Amino acid sequence: MSKTSFTRGGIDRRTVLAGSAALIATPWISSAARAQAKQVNIGVIMPLSGANAQFGINSRNGIELVADEINAAGGIKALGGAKINLIFADATSTPTTAGTVAQRMISQNEVTAILGAFASSLTIAISEVTERRDIPLLTMSFADQITGRGFKNIFQVVAKASALGKAQLDYTVAIAQAAGTKIDKIAIMYEDTAYGTAQAGGLRAAAKAANIELVMDDAYPLGITDTTPLINKLRASGAQAVFPVSYLNDSLLLIRTMRQQRITIPAIGGAAGYVIPDFEKGLGEFAEGVLSIAPANYDLDTSLTDRFRKRFGYFMVHEALEHAVALDVLVQAIEKAKSAKAEDVTMALRGGKFTGGWTNAMTGGAVQFDSTGLNTASIPVMVQWRKKELVTVWPKEVAKGTAEWKS
Repeated sequence: MSKTSFTRGGIDRRTVLAGSAALIATPWISSAARAQAKQVNIGVIMPLSGANAQFGINSRNGIELVADEINAAGGIKALGGAKINLIFADATSTPTTAGTVAQRMISQNEVTAILGAFASSLTIAISEVTERRDIPLLTMSFADQITGRGFKNIFQVVAKASALGKAQLDYTVAIAQAAGTKIDKIAIMYEDTAYGTAQAGGLRAAAKAANIELVMDDAYPLGITDTTPLINKLRASGAQAVFPVSYLNDSLLLIRTMRQQRITIPAIGGAAGYVIPDFEKGLGEFAEGVLSIAPANYDLDTSLTDRFRKRFGYFMVHEALEHAVALDVLVQAIEKAKSAKAEDVTMALRGGKFTGGWTNAMTGGAVQFDSTGLNTASIPVMVQWRKKELVTVWPKEVAKGTAEWKS
């Protein structure tokens, strides 16, 4: 089904709140939808404009897919078949705006929960609002800070950034070793955001534990326009591999500059900008062979993720997948609570274990929240670009292909 303002199963309209103004989209509504008295409002706050818009659009697509499937299958059974009504808001790509939009959404709508907002800095801003208002917030953002503040209404469905950074290094060492290479020196380049800083911290700690020399450890501002100084420093560093942690525009600039300068050491991205179709489209042949850590990958359960590809025309990127999982888990919690009240749903989520459905597409095959709201069942994977697709290459237990390592 193409993206419209209403979904299958005769459900009510969808609402879009954009930036600083609330823009209410009111399309044609069928008589069946008017007759449907019960619905569960779920807020979705994403960067639908600005530098991170594509990630927000990908996330929205994953959420819409699952909502439509649940509604078409009869809605939320414990609530008599109540339909999911998604209320979208544009966080732009600015934390201040994200917090304002969250406040407006909660004030103007009776939402059971909120999903969002991809970028950790946006999610952190939103979580300050949802915590005060006692609304559960489910996210696939990475930053450790998200579940590290003692909040009671936050739920992180993926491994935190420091764990992703550790896996990024540990998996690389194992892959290189399998290819006959011992890693002694590495370089880290990361954006100075909550996500970049936390993930770089995990890389740094893992390198220290493995007695690997960190010959370059450089932060740079988000939206950097000239990476030449960084790449020149990388060339002179003697690093055997480089670990860039960045969103899309920065990832394209970094890898393109490396390859144009004929720096061919392996690049192991930090998810985000390295694992979406736009990365390959922007780099062409330069993308081939680039590795990246990821919280999950679409090839782990194509019986689920191919439904996304069929509907939207591209592979199910990890933010779409993990937001799909977040919505599935939220609905399971509503079913368990037999209530759409925010406080009841929070209780059902807290410390809960959720299996089946879209959780099967996660590496751990489940979502289990600890007392902080972190999913302890999430296991990162290493993926590699192969002929315009991302192939899971590590850990061996879940790999769909063998990693190619070129020293």
